[in-house]
Amino acid sequence: MSNILILGAGRVGATVAEQLVYEQHNVTIVDDNPANLAPLMSRLDLRVITGSASSPQTLREAGAEDAELLLAVTPTDELNMVACKIAYQMFRVPTRIARIRNSDLLAHEALFSEEDGFAISHTITPAQVVTDYLVRLVKMPEALQVLDFANGLVQLVVARITEGAPMAGKALTQFNEVLPNVDRRVVGVYRNNHYIRPDGDTELQAGDEVFVLAEARQMRKVIAALHVVESPIKRVLLAGGGNVGFRLAKALQKDYSVKLVESDPARAEWIANQLPDSLVLLGDATSETMFESEQIDRTDLYLALTSDDEDNIMSSLLAKQMGARKVISIINRSRYVDLLQDSRIDVALSPAQLTIGTLLAFARQGDIAAVKPLRRGAAEAVELIVHGNKSVSRVIGRRVDEIRMPSHAFLAAIVRAGKVIMVHHDTVIEADDRCILFVHDKMRTREVEHLFAVKLGFF
Repeated sequence: MSNILILGAGRVGATVAEQLVYEQHNVTIVDDNPANLAPLMSRLDLRVITGSASSPQTLREAGAEDAELLLAVTPTDELNMVACKIAYQMFRVPTRIARIRNSDLLAHEALFSEEDGFAISHTITPAQVVTDYLVRLVKMPEALQVLDFANGLVQLVVARITEGAPMAGKALTQFNEVLPNVDRRVVGVYRNNHYIRPDGDTELQAGDEVFVLAEARQMRKVIAALHVVESPIKRVLLAGGGNVGFRLAKALQKDYSVKLVESDPARAEWIANQLPDSLVLLGDATSETMFESEQIDRTDLYLALTSDDEDNIMSSLLAKQMGARKVISIINRSRYVDLLQDSRIDVALSPAQLTIGTLLAFARQGDIAAVKPLRRGAAEAVELIVHGNKSVSRVIGRRVDEIRMPSHAFLAAIVRAGKVIMVHHDTVIEADDRCILFVHDKMRTREVEHLFAVKLGFF
């Protein structure tokens, strides 16, 4: 159990606070607006402090002297930076993470150093996390989720089985016949929202959500076995020119035909000057007339990326009804995301849920390289690095079938010296292996991390 101090009770701060309390950490959250703190205090077992994140007195009152991790996620980059500096210089908080949105600041790494800068251990840019995630979805239109592990060597993809796909109606043992030279691991199957732990006899049915892990370079072949191959995305329409919309248009404009709709004239003009290879339109993304004039029925992908959940939902439903091939919507309220599952919106995603995995990795037991929430946070994929030797580790030097793996967890792959190894029953775990696991029930993740962590006393 760690003492964690969160500065900023906005969407990201509140979401990560809820998750950390759920994982039984001691959490204190600071915000200068009591209205942001009241709902957290009423439903979560945590401390709340009203005050400025840059006030030494506020940080002392919040317990900075005993904090092991500080998350500075206020809306202001400069405030987050100053808070990290104070936390290090006055209270020696070991790990300090700051949300930084300004790309100009991010370009100067020296600003974050302990010696001459603001003593920031790690930076996080939610807009870039979301942008990178969306780029992967654009490149793989058959997927519902695409997650990278081991610096992009391995991917976990969620795909829905379609009628006519090579694996539809087949047992998993037949995967080797369909893809004889491609190793992969199906780690989860969800049918009618119920989890099925896969084994060789599991038969895949149309409509199943399949969680499959493979080398990134092989993933297109794997997806083609599960889902009828769709034509590549060519024409993309983005609604909203905020941080995510601008970054995504910039990332896509060289390879795709990109249109971006922005309702603010000044912002639209600025984006048009910054993105000469994108067509920037001044207008309302909920307008049927605008969709007709921009031929939404010929659009391969529509993305609703404004800051208004209701506008994003309505425009996505309208775009789909008028003929857009695929629609993706950003939804900030997690309850809305749950409501929209199995709706006409192909992918509804929460920026806070995407961001939270990066933050959780620093609060977990053991050497955690990545935490990726799945199924709206109900499940997780975890990448961890094992250390030590057989005498101090419960897994090193042991075959996979000798490890007492919890029933809710699935060890899918390891990366050893840059080589991806799909796990079999006789695979032996070695020191410094990167292990990638799927955990169906995130309530039990701690058991898995404890199993792979070095025994007490190693250090």
